[in-house]
Order: sequence, then C-alpha cells, then structure tokens
Amino acid sequence: MKKLTAIVAVTLLSAGFGSSVSAGGQVTNVSDWNTGEGEQSVAMKLTPDRENGIEVYEVCSACHLLEGWGMTNGTFPQLAGQHKNVLIKQLADIRALNRDNPTMYPFALPESIGDEQAIADVTDYIAKLPMNPNNGKGAGDNLAHGEKLYKENCVQCHGEIGEGSQEKFYPKIQGQHYAYMLRQFEWIRDGKRRNANPDMVKQIAGFSDDDMKAVIDYTSRIPVPKEDVAPVGWMNPDYN
Repeated sequence: MKKLTAIVAVTLLSAGFGSSVSAGGQVTNVSDWNTGEGEQSVAMKLTPDRENGIEVYEVCSACHLLEGWGMTNGTFPQLAGQHKNVLIKQLADIRALNRDNPTMYPFALPESIGDEQAIADVTDYIAKLPMNPNNGKGAGDNLAHGEKLYKENCVQCHGEIGEGSQEKFYPKIQGQHYAYMLRQFEWIRDGKRRNANPDMVKQIAGFSDDDMKAVIDYTSRIPVPKEDVAPVGWMNPDYN
C-alpha cells in the first residue's frame, strides 16, 4: 500500500472518517441500511494483515490521532475499540457513496488507501486499540431524564452499557465523545444521514432537542469496561 502524500494527509484534517453531511446541507432520504454487498462483504471475509493495518491507519491518524481517540470536542470521533464490522460498513459506505462525506471521499478510494484488503487490515487494527480513558462528556444537568430515555429507546440495539453488537453492526457508543454523538443523533433524527438504521430513525423521530442532549449526555458517561480502556497517558507504541 502506497502512502499518501503530505498534501493528502493535511486535507484529511478537514475531512474526518466519522463525519457525514449531505452536500449542500440538505436533508436526504434514508437508503438501504445494510445490504452487505460489495466491498463490505469482501472485506469481512479477508484475513487481516496487522502491519499493513498500521501503515494504512497512519493516514487516518491525521484526524483521529495515533491512539484512535479522535477529539473530545466531537470534530472527529473516537474509533479505537469500535466493532470491526461497524468500521468496515462505515468505510465501505463512504466509498460506495452510501454515507455522505464529499471531503473525505477522494481519499477513501482504493487508489488512495488500498482495496478491500486494506479495509480489512485497518479496521481490524483500529478495533483492537484501547479506548480513551477520558472521552468528551455533556453538561451533566439532566442525567435522570437521559437515563430514562436510554433505557426506553436504546437498550434493545446498543445494549445496557452501550456495547453495541458486532454481529448486528450496531456501534459501540460507550466512551464515544458527547459532541460527536449529539451531531450524529441529530442528523439521523432529521434524515441527513443516509445510511442510518431506519429502525433508529423511527425510534427517535419524536425526540426534542432537550431529549436528545439528555440521552446523549447520559450515554457519554456510561463507563467503559476496564479491560478496554488505555491507561492515562498511554501513547500508541506502533508509531514510536
């Protein structure tokens, strides 16, 4: 896999693997959520190459940091520790134009980062990184309401502790940054994220902005299991 030039890496700083907004900012229709076709299906069947995953991830680290922790202000999400299947789906969706990210799109293409093998390699590497011990959180002023909303609306898919599901492609949301989740929640509710699970779109359609902030604030504070969290001050040794 050929490394990108410096100009590509710099451009990625304004792109973000987890960003998703329709061109022009208009509301778009929800597409098929998870057909499992194309690169997604191929990448899931391949045996990952860790060394190539490290090389490919160096490109991603321009935004998500070498540790995979993103930014606590939500500009870029934490990727570390996310389910591999979720990562494969999202990257494949961006490449297939099923998830809108016009800035990142050219740099996610095979000629930029590699083929399905590169997808398998980098997502497997990311999924095994330890998570941020101090993710971004909300104001903490309406947590009881947020907990009620979470238990009534989110547990069935995302689990009691936000663990998600590798097999069902439900993302792990424990430990994710508040501001990033808030933005994604709003886009899903308002129909701006085309690859959103339609069941979630229906489930949260009636959420007010205050409801949204409360449930995401609660979610941002769900403890991550100790075995999945990096020690405070940890730095990724693969890039020393």
